[in-house]
Amino acid sequence: MRALTWQGPNCLQVENVADPSILNPRDAIIRVTLSSVCGSDLHLLGGYVPAMKPGDIIGHEFMGQIVEVGPGVNGLSKGDKVITISIIGCGNCEHCQRSDFSCCDNSNPNPSATDIAYGQPCCGIIGYSHAFGGYPGSHATYIRVPFADVNLFKVPEGVSDEQAVFVSDAAPTGYFAADNADIRPGDTVAVWGCGGVGQMAICSAYLLGAERVIAIDRYPDRLRLASEH
Repeated sequence: MRALTWQGPNCLQVENVADPSILNPRDAIIRVTLSSVCGSDLHLLGGYVPAMKPGDIIGHEFMGQIVEVGPGVNGLSKGDKVITISIIGCGNCEHCQRSDFSCCDNSNPNPSATDIAYGQPCCGIIGYSHAFGGYPGSHATYIRVPFADVNLFKVPEGVSDEQAVFVSDAAPTGYFAADNADIRPGDTVAVWGCGGVGQMAICSAYLLGAERVIAIDRYPDRLRLASEH
């Protein structure tokens, strides 16, 4: 298959690589139909994230169609159109049982690396360095998703790929920020930074009842987009 690979700081290359395969009964293989670029991909590109290796496939915001499911996957079938979340939860550990999937005990085989770099052990993350498990990313023809019945969600009929892909990262991240702000109906809310996540935070603030949202950014095109919400 074709994949976009990291070859060093500020160096990406499209390569022919081996197709992924089922490694665990709870895996699924997805044919990627849309994979978007996150601001965090720029951190990888610049070499700011530890434990990247030449040949690593990047990308973590994506959706697609299931082409193969492991025997331990429940509720999903070949042919399902699905969206995923970039952080990987096992669904079974204490953290996952509390819906704290970013702290999953079982999805990152190298938690000490994130403990050193970020001050706490973290879950595995798709396409985001060997510090977060070394999982190949989504800028590729196919991708293996571990713990598929926890991390894949069926896309409802009538929802386009371009609409659904926001659910993979930008929309829930922006909503989480707005929700943590404890927005009440009638509030005035300020959002610093109007990239993809910031735009979703603006929409979420209105969704949660804000009467006025002040968007702050140094880029006029982002502010113009924010004004359309």
